Amino acid sequence: MDKVMIVVGTRPEIVKMAPVIRAFKKLGLPMIFVNCGQHYDYELSEVFIRDLELDQPDYGFRVKSPYQGIQTARIITYMEKLLRQTSPSIVLVEGDTNTVLGTSIAAVKLGVPIGHVEAGLRSFDLRMPEEHNRRLTDHVSTLLFAPTEIARSNLVRENVWGKIHVTGNTVIDAVAQHLPIAEKKSGIMDKVRFGKFALVTAHRAENVDDPNVLQALMETFAEASVPIIFPMHPRTKKRLRQNGILAKMKSSRNIQVMEPLGYLDFLVLMKNCSLIVTDSGGMQEEATAPSIRKPTLVVRISTERPEAVSAGFAKVVGTNKPRILKAIDEALDQRNRLPNISPYGDGNAAHRIAEITKKNMTYSLPK
Repeated sequence: MDKVMIVVGTRPEIVKMAPVIRAFKKLGLPMIFVNCGQHYDYELSEVFIRDLELDQPDYGFRVKSPYQGIQTARIITYMEKLLRQTSPSIVLVEGDTNTVLGTSIAAVKLGVPIGHVEAGLRSFDLRMPEEHNRRLTDHVSTLLFAPTEIARSNLVRENVWGKIHVTGNTVIDAVAQHLPIAEKKSGIMDKVRFGKFALVTAHRAENVDDPNVLQALMETFAEASVPIIFPMHPRTKKRLRQNGILAKMKSSRNIQVMEPLGYLDFLVLMKNCSLIVTDSGGMQEEATAPSIRKPTLVVRISTERPEAVSAGFAKVVGTNKPRILKAIDEALDQRNRLPNISPYGDGNAAHRIAEITKKNMTYSLPK
């Protein structure tokens, strides 16, 4: 019997694949659910899956490693064994992580078709490991589920071999399906000490591994005209401690530092904040969901989510302190002028992906 394998490795992948898993279940298609455990805490990922009310994975393992190459190689090795053992008709991966690339390499070597959810995103910033992962995966995929027309255009321009389908982004499905769960389960707002606040995240290497950039960002948050809620990624916390900044951040009256939060808590904070400041790709998308609908400042020099910028939700502001401070004030003044619809679709992307996959379960790789 034809069966689809769905592979995740990080919590953002779990979030975006959860609606796809539900869509396959609704169609009655057999599935194999795999968690590669790429995130820094495998157990937290398992808890996360339970929080989203998903079935536990059929297979799981841990690939924690400080080295990108070793981590990717371990994923390839594990997934090759698992693919031989389970013989799926197609493997679905999502996004741009080492899990995505490692799984795709293992699958293509065995002649197993690949469906890439969120295909065609491009930052054109080759400093980012994610940019390499997503490009390589797109060029070995049989089915490419592009979230937008811009993503489709990127794939056409690169002359990929697989079939391209514009489906919308499952992140919008995820917000619609998970926000009610979040509001029922999360108590995060009881811990917030501000009424009006901006939600801030920063974790990318180009921001937190450069001491000058890190210092500038932290000074910006301390001087912002709106109080800051800052759930701190372990990588960021480590770098702040190494540079002697962590204690100062925690003592700032304008900043409330929080430990890493789960997705459900983040959803509630996004819904209740006045503004988002982030270097995260997924949050740029989530901010456009009708039930969130928040202005977003991207503290990077580029973004692979140009649709959010074009629609007026996001603005790329770099890491210059005066520019960010000015952009915060401007965004707070304009937050009620945002569009009512998301550029990333209508919340039915997962259904489209499941239907397309069902019709193409017997595809073979292009010759």
